[in-house]
Amino acid sequence: MIAASLALATQLVLWHSYRADEEKALEACVAAWNRAHADVQVEALAQPYDGFASKLEAAIPRGNGPDLVIFGHSAIGDWARAGLIAPFDDTLPADAFLDGTVAPLRAGGKLWGVPLAFKSLALFYRKDLVATPPATTDELVAFARKTRATEPPGHYALAYEAGASFYHAPWLHGFGGRLLDDAGRPALDSPGAVASVAFVEALAAEELLPPESTGVVATQLFNDGRAAMTINGPWFVGEIAPGVPFGVAPLPRVSATGRPAAPLVEIEAILMPAHGHDPRAADLFARWLAGPEAAKLRARIGRQTVAARAAWDDPQIARDPILSAFRAQLAATVPMPSSPAIRQIWEPLNQALRKVLRGATDAKSALADAQKRVNEALRPPPPPVPGAPYAVGFGLVAIALAAWTMSRARKGGGVAAMRAQSAAYAYLAPAAVAMVVLVFVPFAVGAGMSLYWHDAGRWTFIGLHNFADILASHDAPITDPLSFWFTLAVTALWTVTNVALHVIIGVTLALLLRDPFLKLRGVYRVLLIVPWAVPNYITALIWRGMFQRQFGAINGLLALVGLHPISWFSRFWTAFSANVATNVWLGFPFMMVVTLGALSQIPKELEEAAALDGATRLQRLRHVVLPLLKPALLPSVLLGAVWTFNMFNVVFLVSGGEPDGATDILVSQAYRWAFTRGHRYGYAAAYAVLIFAILAAQTMFAKKEETA
Repeated sequence: MIAASLALATQLVLWHSYRADEEKALEACVAAWNRAHADVQVEALAQPYDGFASKLEAAIPRGNGPDLVIFGHSAIGDWARAGLIAPFDDTLPADAFLDGTVAPLRAGGKLWGVPLAFKSLALFYRKDLVATPPATTDELVAFARKTRATEPPGHYALAYEAGASFYHAPWLHGFGGRLLDDAGRPALDSPGAVASVAFVEALAAEELLPPESTGVVATQLFNDGRAAMTINGPWFVGEIAPGVPFGVAPLPRVSATGRPAAPLVEIEAILMPAHGHDPRAADLFARWLAGPEAAKLRARIGRQTVAARAAWDDPQIARDPILSAFRAQLAATVPMPSSPAIRQIWEPLNQALRKVLRGATDAKSALADAQKRVNEALRPPPPPVPGAPYAVGFGLVAIALAAWTMSRARKGGGVAAMRAQSAAYAYLAPAAVAMVVLVFVPFAVGAGMSLYWHDAGRWTFIGLHNFADILASHDAPITDPLSFWFTLAVTALWTVTNVALHVIIGVTLALLLRDPFLKLRGVYRVLLIVPWAVPNYITALIWRGMFQRQFGAINGLLALVGLHPISWFSRFWTAFSANVATNVWLGFPFMMVVTLGALSQIPKELEEAAALDGATRLQRLRHVVLPLLKPALLPSVLLGAVWTFNMFNVVFLVSGGEPDGATDILVSQAYRWAFTRGHRYGYAAAYAVLIFAILAAQTMFAKKEETA
C-alpha cells in the first residue's frame, strides 16, 4: 500500500542555487514537507548560479523545466513578458509578510511569486576598531580622516567594492538619485546621481578608500584588521575569518540630504514556471515554504532574512544580531528594478564609477557619458524584414556549392576513389558525424542567429542589420572601445605581439636546450613545459593576483627596488602589458616544444659542413637552422595565431577589458554583447561570424604564403 501511494504521489521538482547553510535549511524544509504530505513529494535540485537563468530560459519553453524555482524578483519582468512563469492567485494575507517584500513581486496587476527572504547591503564593522558605527556620512568621513591620520599606511576606515553599481546604489539613493525615473527610463545623469558619484570621488581623492577596492581586497583588508568597516550583504558572513569580532548595522544617513543610504533589495521568491504539470500542488508547497513554519527553519539553519512576519516573533530569530540588523536596514531599501531597461545600466555605470575612482574624469562627465551609452543601447530594435528573399538566396548558394563540389569530384575521379576507399571512409564516419554535430551544426545555428533580433525570448528576423550595425559602428565612434574596428585593431595588436614573443622566446629556449653539454637539460625542459600544462584560467587568475595593486607580487617587487606601485589596470598600455605577459607565459612552451622537435630532425652534418666552410654560429643559425625550421614553425605560428586571436580566458580574467573595455578583444566583446549588455544574442552571433570570416581569411592567406 505504501509503495502504491508513493507511486501515485505528485512529484514536484524545485530548482535553487543555494549553497552551504542555506541549502541545508531548504533540504530540512523539503524533508519536513515530504514527511507530512505523502501525496505531494518535492525534490530540491541545486543549480549553478551563473547559468541558472539561461538554463531556465532554455528548459521551460520546451517543457523540460522544474515545477518551482527560487530566484530573485528582478527576473520577473523579463520572465513574465516571455511567458516563462505563471502568476499565483493573489490571495496573500496583507500582514503575513514584512513591508516591502510583496509589492516587488507584482507586475501588470498579477502576483508572480511568493516571498521567501530579502537580501540587501548593510554596514559590517569590526568591534575591536569601531566602538559605535557612524550614523551619518559626516561621521563616516570624520572617522576615515582620523584613521588616515593615526593609522599606518594601508589602513582604512571603509573598504568596499566602490567601482560596482550595486555597491554604489546606497549612496545614489541617499543623495536623491535613481536608476530609473517614474517613466522607467534610465536617469544616471540626474543631480542626485552626480552628487553621489562626487561623494565617492572625494573619498578617493583624499585616499580614504583603498585604490582598486574590489570585493576580494575589501574582504582581505577587513579580515586583516586594516579596514574597520565594509559594505556587504548577508552572504559576507561566510567570508569573515574565524575570530574576527564583527557587527552589522544599517548604513549611515547622508548628511547632505538627510536621507538614509538606501541599498537595493532583492526579494528572493518562489516562482512557478509555466507548463508545470501540477500548478495546484506547486502553489500549496510554495505558500507553505514561505509560511511561518518553514521560514523559522530557514532563519535558524540557513540564517536567512526571511520575509514571513510571524517568524520574527521567534525570540531566537528576533535576538539574532545579524538578522535583526538586516531587518532594520529593510526599512531603508529600494527594490531592485525588474524593468528590462535595468540590464543596460550596470556596465556603463560601472565604467563611470571606475573612471572617477582612478581620476580619469569628473563625476558629471562620467555619468553624462554613461547616460549616452544607455540611451544608445535602448534605441528601438530594427524593423523586421521578410525572410523569403534570404531563404531563396541561401538556397541558391547551397545548390551552387553542392553542384561545384560534385563537379570537381567527378573531374578528379573523386567519386570512384571514394567508392574504392569505402572501408577507410567507414572508419572516419564516427569522427565526421561528431564534427558535424559538435562543430558544423552549432556554427550553422549561430550564423542563423546573427540574422535575428532577440528580446524577452522572442526572435525577430532582421536580415543583415546586425552586420551593418557592427561594420558601420552604429553603437559608438570608431575610436571608442565599443566599436568593432577599435576592438579589431586591439585584437590584431594582441595577436601579433603575443605570437611574435611566443616564437622568439620559444625558439631561443629550444636552441639553448639543444646544447648536449647543458647540465640538467631534462629538468629545464620539464619546468619550462609546466606553464603550458596548467589550465589557462588558473594561470590567468594567478597572474591577475600578481598584478593587483595592494597585494600583488609585481608591485611588491617594485617596492623592494624603491619604485611606486602601479595601478596596472587603470591605463591601456599597462593593462595590455599585463594581458600579454600572462599569455606569453602560457604560450611560449608550445613553440619551444615544436622547435625542439624540428631541431632534432635537422642533420648535424649540415651545420658541421657550414662550420668547416667558415660560417660563424650566427651565420649557421640564419642560413641553415632557421630555413629548415620554417616548414615546422609556419603551421605552429598559424595555430598559435588562431588560439591567441580567441584567447578569451586571459583577457576576461586578467584585465577584464579594463580600462573601460579598451583591452577587450573581439571574442570577449562578443561575450559582453550576449550576456552583459541586454542579451543581444543576434548581435553577438554576428560578431562570431565576423571572427570566423577573419580567421578563415587569415588561414587562406597563410596557406598561400606557405605554398608560394
